[in-house]
Amino acid sequence: MAIKTVDLKIYIYEGTVGSYVTTDLKYEIQKEILTGDTNVVFEIAELVRDYLKTDFNNDYLSQAVWVTTVATILDENDIVYTYGSPVSDNYLAVNGFGYFEDEINPELQRHALMTANTIYLPEGVAGKLPIFAEGVGKVTIDSTDTEITDSGNTNQKIQYVTIPADSSTIQVYDTDDTTLLKTINVNNVCEPKFTPYKVTFINKYGAFQDLYFFKKSTESFNVTDEKFKRNTIENATVTYPKYGGQEERYNTNARKSISLNTGFINEDSNSTIEELFLSESVWIRQDSSTLPIVPTSKSLTLKTSVNDKLANYTIDFEFAFNKINNVR
Repeated sequence: MAIKTVDLKIYIYEGTVGSYVTTDLKYEIQKEILTGDTNVVFEIAELVRDYLKTDFNNDYLSQAVWVTTVATILDENDIVYTYGSPVSDNYLAVNGFGYFEDEINPELQRHALMTANTIYLPEGVAGKLPIFAEGVGKVTIDSTDTEITDSGNTNQKIQYVTIPADSSTIQVYDTDDTTLLKTINVNNVCEPKFTPYKVTFINKYGAFQDLYFFKKSTESFNVTDEKFKRNTIENATVTYPKYGGQEERYNTNARKSISLNTGFINEDSNSTIEELFLSESVWIRQDSSTLPIVPTSKSLTLKTSVNDKLANYTIDFEFAFNKINNVR
């Protein structure tokens, strides 16, 4: 019998792999094999993405889900194909992305979930290092080891190791605890004049990554409104008050913006700047609150040590909410 149709069920859930129940069935897709083809391709990334959380309140929680696909193969008579059907596969999904150069379905890093090998932190301030628990046995910060365990639960697949204040070197090891996978240098910046701002974004690995802006910051806001002309004549006296304007505003609101400067950073941090520009979820820590922002800078000239010696990037952001609360 010839294969005609593939029916794909997609279960999306949290917890441990295989622990899905009936209510975790989110999609059921059916496709026919085209004449001359020998396989069926299902693109499920955008479907799964709808069930990935992007919540952040300075809490650094793992954002991952399990995806189990069950493919049932039917023959030309719509009878379940006996051999090799159904086919079940499990995937761990995070809200990351690959570059064109990474080709189709790239396997991204399975240890430290950041591209750059440099972190900048204010002096006396601790930081966070995102790691993928399945691929890491320990993290050594200076001479102190942090053992990493993986229970298989989605709530700890991405873990955030605390970087103690004024640390200098981070080493990430494989699950054998001896194979060095990545070395990260920590630069502790003394900034006596300006107030550093911490911006957190979801990077290409689907992890929260911090980037501090150390230098000059400028806040502004843009007001929007509408106007109408009203009749101010009082019928009883056929007069109008001079203190009553003919024009009135309505639907008045404003959007606040902020322009931030990184201060001098090295060329290795270009990858961090790129991923910030491409991230769809960005937050700023301001006045002890975590607030959503959107990068409004749309172009960037990447600086190199050969051309520019040291690099300072200025990036503009807009707060992702109206100044006057109109949440309904």
